[in-house]
Amino acid sequence: MGDMILVALGANLPGPDGAPPDQTVARALAQVAAIPGLALVAASPWYETAPMPPSGQPPFINGVARLAGTIAPEVLLAALQAIEARFGRVRSVANAARTLDLDIIDIDGLRCAGPDLILPHPRAHERAFVLVPLADVAPEWRHPLLGKSAGALLAGLPPQPIRKWPAEGVRAG
Repeated sequence: MGDMILVALGANLPGPDGAPPDQTVARALAQVAAIPGLALVAASPWYETAPMPPSGQPPFINGVARLAGTIAPEVLLAALQAIEARFGRVRSVANAARTLDLDIIDIDGLRCAGPDLILPHPRAHERAFVLVPLADVAPEWRHPLLGKSAGALLAGLPPQPIRKWPAEGVRAG
Protein backbone atom coordinates (compact mmCIF):
# COMPACT_ATOMS: atom_id res chain seq x y z
CA MET A 1 0.00 0.00 0.00
CA GLY A 2 1.26 3.47 -0.58
CA ASP A 3 0.70 6.85 -2.01
CA MET A 4 -2.00 6.57 -4.66
CA ILE A 5 -5.41 5.98 -3.14
CA LEU A 6 -8.01 7.79 -5.23
CA VAL A 7 -11.54 8.38 -3.96
CA ALA A 8 -14.23 10.15 -5.98
CA LEU A 9 -16.82 12.24 -4.15
CA GLY A 10 -20.16 13.36 -5.52
CA ALA A 11 -23.56 14.62 -4.40
CA ASN A 12 -26.63 16.11 -6.01
CA LEU A 13 -29.29 16.16 -3.28
CA PRO A 14 -29.42 18.16 -0.05
CA GLY A 15 -28.05 16.30 2.97
CA PRO A 16 -30.24 15.14 5.87
CA ASP A 17 -29.69 18.52 7.55
CA GLY A 18 -30.68 20.36 4.37
CA ALA A 19 -27.06 21.26 3.51
CA PRO A 20 -26.50 21.82 -0.22
CA PRO A 21 -24.42 19.25 -2.14
CA ASP A 22 -21.29 21.49 -2.22
CA GLN A 23 -21.28 21.63 1.60
CA THR A 24 -21.90 17.89 1.82
CA VAL A 25 -18.92 16.96 -0.36
CA ALA A 26 -16.66 19.37 1.52
CA ARG A 27 -17.68 17.87 4.88
CA ALA A 28 -17.38 14.35 3.50
CA LEU A 29 -13.86 15.12 2.26
CA ALA A 30 -12.86 16.06 5.81
CA GLN A 31 -14.25 12.74 7.09
CA VAL A 32 -12.49 10.76 4.34
CA ALA A 33 -9.22 12.51 5.25
CA ALA A 34 -9.75 11.48 8.88
CA ILE A 35 -10.02 7.72 8.15
CA PRO A 36 -7.38 6.05 10.35
CA GLY A 37 -4.26 5.07 8.45
CA LEU A 38 -4.81 7.62 5.68
CA ALA A 39 -3.51 11.10 4.98
CA LEU A 40 -4.95 13.53 2.45
CA VAL A 41 -2.31 14.31 -0.19
CA ALA A 42 -4.42 16.48 -2.46
CA ALA A 43 -8.04 17.38 -3.17
CA SER A 44 -9.21 18.49 -6.59
CA PRO A 45 -11.31 21.58 -7.17
CA TRP A 46 -15.02 20.86 -7.11
CA TYR A 47 -16.84 20.51 -10.42
CA GLU A 48 -20.47 20.83 -11.37
CA THR A 49 -21.49 18.06 -13.73
CA ALA A 50 -24.59 16.82 -15.47
CA PRO A 51 -25.90 13.46 -14.25
CA MET A 52 -24.52 10.48 -16.21
CA PRO A 53 -26.43 8.85 -17.76
CA PRO A 54 -28.49 12.01 -18.51
CA SER A 55 -31.69 12.33 -16.48
CA GLY A 56 -33.94 14.93 -14.94
CA GLN A 57 -31.84 14.99 -11.75
CA PRO A 58 -30.15 18.11 -10.42
CA PRO A 59 -26.47 18.56 -11.36
CA PHE A 60 -23.81 16.86 -9.27
CA ILE A 61 -20.92 18.42 -7.40
CA ASN A 62 -17.91 16.12 -7.92
CA GLY A 63 -14.27 15.94 -6.91
CA VAL A 64 -11.45 13.50 -6.28
CA ALA A 65 -9.31 13.04 -3.17
CA ARG A 66 -5.79 11.64 -3.37
CA LEU A 67 -4.79 9.88 -0.18
CA ALA A 68 -1.73 8.04 1.07
CA GLY A 69 -1.42 5.40 3.72
CA THR A 70 -1.93 1.76 4.54
CA ILE A 71 -5.45 0.40 4.58
CA ALA A 72 -7.08 -2.80 3.38
CA PRO A 73 -9.45 -2.16 0.47
CA GLU A 74 -12.40 -3.71 2.31
CA VAL A 75 -11.67 -1.54 5.37
CA LEU A 76 -11.60 1.56 3.18
CA LEU A 77 -14.85 0.53 1.47
CA ALA A 78 -16.56 0.01 4.85
CA ALA A 79 -15.30 3.39 6.10
CA LEU A 80 -16.59 5.16 2.97
CA GLN A 81 -19.97 3.44 3.22
CA ALA A 82 -20.22 4.50 6.88
CA ILE A 83 -19.56 8.12 5.84
CA GLU A 84 -22.19 7.85 3.09
CA ALA A 85 -24.70 6.54 5.63
CA ARG A 86 -23.90 9.44 7.99
CA PHE A 87 -24.86 11.81 5.19
CA GLY A 88 -28.14 10.03 4.58
CA ARG A 89 -27.19 7.90 1.57
CA VAL A 90 -29.87 5.36 0.78
CA ARG A 91 -28.91 2.73 -1.76
CA SER A 92 -31.79 2.35 -4.16
CA VAL A 93 -31.68 2.00 -7.93
CA ALA A 94 -28.45 2.38 -9.87
CA ASN A 95 -27.54 5.97 -10.84
CA ALA A 96 -30.27 7.42 -8.59
CA ALA A 97 -29.89 10.94 -7.23
CA ARG A 98 -27.98 10.82 -3.96
CA THR A 99 -27.00 12.84 -0.94
CA LEU A 100 -23.44 11.50 -1.15
CA ASP A 101 -21.50 9.06 -3.31
CA LEU A 102 -17.98 7.95 -2.39
CA ASP A 103 -16.21 5.62 -4.83
CA ILE A 104 -12.78 4.05 -4.65
CA ILE A 105 -11.29 4.66 -8.08
CA ASP A 106 -7.88 3.06 -7.52
CA ILE A 107 -5.63 1.86 -4.71
CA ASP A 108 -2.05 1.79 -5.96
CA GLY A 109 -3.02 -0.07 -9.13
CA LEU A 110 -4.54 -2.95 -7.15
CA ARG A 111 -6.78 -5.27 -9.13
CA CYS A 112 -9.78 -6.67 -7.34
CA ALA A 113 -12.90 -8.34 -8.70
CA GLY A 114 -14.86 -9.16 -5.57
CA PRO A 115 -18.63 -9.05 -5.27
CA ASP A 116 -18.46 -5.89 -3.16
CA LEU A 117 -15.44 -4.14 -4.62
CA ILE A 118 -14.08 -3.94 -8.15
CA LEU A 119 -10.74 -2.20 -8.66
CA PRO A 120 -9.94 -0.16 -10.56
CA HIS A 121 -13.46 1.32 -10.57
CA PRO A 122 -15.21 -0.34 -13.53
CA ARG A 123 -16.68 2.86 -15.01
CA ALA A 124 -14.22 5.57 -13.96
CA HIS A 125 -12.56 5.64 -17.38
CA GLU A 126 -15.90 6.56 -19.02
CA ARG A 127 -16.69 9.50 -16.75
CA ALA A 128 -15.43 13.04 -17.18
CA PHE A 129 -16.64 13.84 -13.66
CA VAL A 130 -14.04 11.38 -12.34
CA LEU A 131 -11.26 11.91 -14.89
CA VAL A 132 -11.13 15.72 -14.83
CA PRO A 133 -10.64 16.06 -11.05
CA LEU A 134 -8.44 12.93 -11.02
CA ALA A 135 -6.07 14.61 -13.48
CA ASP A 136 -5.91 17.60 -11.10
CA VAL A 137 -4.63 15.54 -8.17
CA ALA A 138 -2.75 12.74 -9.96
CA PRO A 139 -1.64 13.81 -13.45
CA GLU A 140 0.89 10.96 -13.52
CA TRP A 141 -1.77 8.30 -12.75
CA ARG A 142 -2.25 5.54 -15.30
CA HIS A 143 -5.35 3.36 -15.47
CA PRO A 144 -4.16 -0.03 -14.12
CA LEU A 145 -5.84 -2.02 -16.90
CA LEU A 146 -5.84 0.40 -19.84
CA GLY A 147 -2.42 1.96 -19.18
CA LYS A 148 -3.66 5.44 -20.10
CA SER A 149 -3.56 8.69 -18.16
CA ALA A 150 -6.74 10.48 -17.10
CA GLY A 151 -6.05 13.07 -19.80
CA ALA A 152 -5.70 10.45 -22.52
CA LEU A 153 -8.88 8.68 -21.39
CA LEU A 154 -10.74 12.01 -21.34
CA ALA A 155 -9.60 12.77 -24.89
CA GLY A 156 -11.32 9.59 -26.05
CA LEU A 157 -14.69 10.41 -24.49
CA PRO A 158 -17.65 12.12 -26.08
CA PRO A 159 -18.13 15.59 -24.55
CA GLN A 160 -19.67 15.56 -21.08
CA PRO A 161 -20.79 18.83 -19.45
CA ILE A 162 -18.44 19.74 -16.59
CA ARG A 163 -17.38 23.07 -15.12
CA LYS A 164 -15.53 24.27 -12.04
CA TRP A 165 -17.64 25.02 -9.00
CA PRO A 166 -18.32 27.67 -7.97
CA ALA A 167 -18.33 29.09 -11.46
CA GLU A 168 -15.36 31.39 -12.07
CA GLY A 169 -16.15 35.00 -11.33
CA VAL A 170 -19.14 34.18 -9.13
CA ARG A 171 -18.56 34.77 -5.44
CA ALA A 172 -20.68 33.10 -2.83
CA GLY A 173 -22.01 35.33 -0.02
